[in-house]
Amino acid sequence: MSVSVVVVDDDPGFRRIARTLLATRGLRVVAESPDGASAITAVREHRPDGVLLDLHLPDGDGLSVARELTREGHPPRIVMTSTDPSSWSDEELAALGILCFVAKDRLFDADLNALFSPTA
Repeated sequence: MSVSVVVVDDDPGFRRIARTLLATRGLRVVAESPDGASAITAVREHRPDGVLLDLHLPDGDGLSVARELTREGHPPRIVMTSTDPSSWSDEELAALGILCFVAKDRLFDADLNALFSPTA
């Protein structure tokens, strides 16, 4: 069974790149969302293993979305991304339910399978 991911980013070009990158790594993108509200709806509908979540969204920020998703039972593995460097510690991200931060220009080098695969 393949690992499922929802991609959340307001840039359709980045969503297309992320979808391709995830697919080449054997991950299945089950939905794409351009904003936080549709992301929450997509996660509730598809119950993915993971969410690739942009920090800057038109209706708020990825931190608020992560907080909301973490409140629900069995939250997905959330990986925050942005073109901006992270200014949060691992502990601060974990408190928001975020597994880690990966800069957009580093996604190609990231072990996406390990990040999104559910732990046994």
